[in-house]
Parts: sequence; structure tokens; C-alpha cells
Amino acid sequence: MKLRRLRYIRRVLLSRRAWRVRAAFLLGAVLVGIVSSAFGVLSEQANRLFFVIADAEPLAPLLLTPLGLVLVAWLGRRFFPGSEGSGINHVIAALEVRTKERFLTLRIAAGKILLTLLGQSCGAAIGREGPTVHVAAAIMYAMRRLARFPADYMARGMLLAGGAAGISAAFNTPLAGVVFAFEEMLRGFTPRLAGVVILSVVLSALVSMLLMDQRYYFGTAAAGPTAQLGDWLAVVLCGVVAGLAGGLFAFLVLRLSRAIAPLMATHGLAVAFVCGSVLVLMGVLTDYRVMGSGYDVAKALVLEGDAPAPLYPLYKFIASLASYLSGIPGGIFAPALSTGAGIGADLHRLLPLASLELMVLLGMVAYFAGAVKSPITAFVIVMEMTDDQNTLLALMAAAMVGYGVSFLLSPQPLYHSLAQMLIEREATRKAR
Repeated sequence: MKLRRLRYIRRVLLSRRAWRVRAAFLLGAVLVGIVSSAFGVLSEQANRLFFVIADAEPLAPLLLTPLGLVLVAWLGRRFFPGSEGSGINHVIAALEVRTKERFLTLRIAAGKILLTLLGQSCGAAIGREGPTVHVAAAIMYAMRRLARFPADYMARGMLLAGGAAGISAAFNTPLAGVVFAFEEMLRGFTPRLAGVVILSVVLSALVSMLLMDQRYYFGTAAAGPTAQLGDWLAVVLCGVVAGLAGGLFAFLVLRLSRAIAPLMATHGLAVAFVCGSVLVLMGVLTDYRVMGSGYDVAKALVLEGDAPAPLYPLYKFIASLASYLSGIPGGIFAPALSTGAGIGADLHRLLPLASLELMVLLGMVAYFAGAVKSPITAFVIVMEMTDDQNTLLALMAAAMVGYGVSFLLSPQPLYHSLAQMLIEREATRKAR
């Protein structure tokens, strides 16, 4: 018995191979925290740059946005193929294929950061969160060379840890990072991977918090406890309306992505120009408020009750859709939260069943759950971003309502369906 225990201790605690694996995860997590923090700071500056230009010369975006999206699309196709889109679908695709290098290289990660920043500086309605997941997974996957392990099992662990750490560092939401990894990326729980994923998330979140000095993504909200009948009626109202809107967004992304795929292959730059023109039109109709990630609009709603114009969520919906279909790198997390917040604010104008703050949070959760089909991630991420546990039950209920009604319009999970398109496209490329 003692001999067996000694052998176990030697194998687990004293093995060089085991320590190389641990070092790979730990170093990767620290690098993810550093890169994600820098990406976050640069992303905010890129968004601000666009608005500085628009304020100085209101007509400049009429050329800057469509031509800027064309430039980003051309740079992506010419120098960084594989960097387009959110990036979460690329990580999911890498989890499902054996040749992961096609989707995850440090070159693609560098291009993802550069082109996302360039797109944001041109006013694209994109976020950094999906790209952060892609970049984080690429960094973690590159760490496999340090550990020198060929096992596909450990490579999957690296990708899961990177994806979770990316969400955690981007939003400063460690719990949501873990939940997202197992709910969305893996669609199942693997106990043997749980430890490395959680450790990577904790380390990357700590590094991000130390460097950025920002504890909560949206500050501290004060929606108050949900004890009134009106609050629960608001849960149903926001859950149904925002959930259907999220389902419609996912439906249009999937349907239009498939429809324009042949056109993207031959006339991708023309598609980017048309999408950029639609985007800037939405900007003109809203004094450019729908441009950019939407983070500032959502934060003002959550913390100050500063509601945008009544049709803001509709314009933001179209702007986000156009930005994604243009083929440039960029995520939909922040735009989705902003759109959902606007829906909650509009519903409060029409039928103030609960406080504005609560209905805004309910709209966020339901829209996100309806679009992405990850209800647990939806309510956990909003709860952590706002430091508001009083509304947890209401957020859970709104997420499940939004998730349920979204199946009426889009039964397929968004990121997994986009990942399948990537896998099919790669198979077609190899067959030629």
C-alpha cells in the first residue's frame, strides 16, 4: 500500500512531464490575461477614435466605414485567412477536427487583434469578446509545444482552457468563463478537464484585474430585489420579446451566411462595401450611436438609466448583422448585450412593469440567450458583470424564457452551426 502511494506521489508530483504540462497551462493563462488586457484597452481606444472622427467631421464616416470595412476584409483575405468572424466558431471547429492548426495559429491571433481594432476604428458594430476567445485559444494551443504532448485529449484541454480564460479576461467574469467553456464550447462536462480550465480562468482573470483595475464590466448595478408581481410579468414580457429578437438574429446570421457564401468567395470586397454602407446608414439615422460595440450605451443604461432613442435596438440589430456579414473579424457579444438592453428600455417605455434597470438586464439576458442558445452563460455573465445577486432568479427565468421562445425562429445553436460551416468549407477546400 505504501509502495503504491509512493509511486502515485512520484508520478503526480515529481514527474517532469506532469510539471511541463502544468507549466504550459499556467504560462498560457498568464499570457492570455496580459494579451486580453492589452486588447481590451486598445479596443476601447479604437471605439473612441471613431467617435472622435465622427464628432470632428460628421460626414467622414460616410466614406470611412464602407471603405474601412473593405480594407479590413482585403487584409484578412490577403494576409490573415481564417481570422474572419467572431472566432468562437473557429475554436469549436478546432475542437471537432484533428487538424486544428488551420483554425488556431499565432499568426491568425495577431491578425484577429489587428483587424478587429481596425474595424472598430472604422465604426463597425463588433465586440472584442469573441475575438478574445479565439486569440486566447490560439495562445493556449501554442503552449502545447512547451509541454511536448501529442495527445488530442490534452489539446482539447488547452482549447477549453483558452476559451474559458478568454471570456473571463474579456468580461472580468471568472465563473461565466468556466460555464461558457462547458455549456457552449464543449456542450458537456468533462471532470478531468475541470481543474485545468478553472485554474486557467482564475489566473487569467487575476492578471486582467491587476492590469486593468476594473472589477465589474458594467460597474455595480442596483436593480433591487424582484419581489413584486410586476417584476415577474416583466420577466415574461422581456423574455418573450427579447428572446424572439435574439432568435431572429441567429436565424438571419445563419441563413444569410449560407446564402452569400458563394458571393463571398468571388466578390467578398463588394459584400464588405455593401454591408459597410448599410452600417453607416444605420449610424446616420441614430447620430452614429449604433456604431461601435455598444458597450457605452449598455453601461449608461445599466448604471444611469440613460435610455437611447426608441428605435435604437432595431438599428443596432441591423448594424450588428451587417457588420458580421461583411466578413471582417469581430464578435457579437457586446453588440448583443447592447441590443438586448435597448429592447428592455423600449419595453419599459411601453409598459413599465418593473424598474428600468431590471427590464434592461432582463432584455440583455433574454436576447443573448435567444441568439447564442447558452442560457446559463447568459444569466451568469450578466450577474457577474453587474455585481447584482438580487436579480439572479429573475435573470435565470428570463434567460430560460428567451432561450425557449427563440427555438420558434432558430432551433440551431449559433456558434456550433457557424463552426459546422467552417468545417464544411475546409473539407471542400481539401477536396479540390
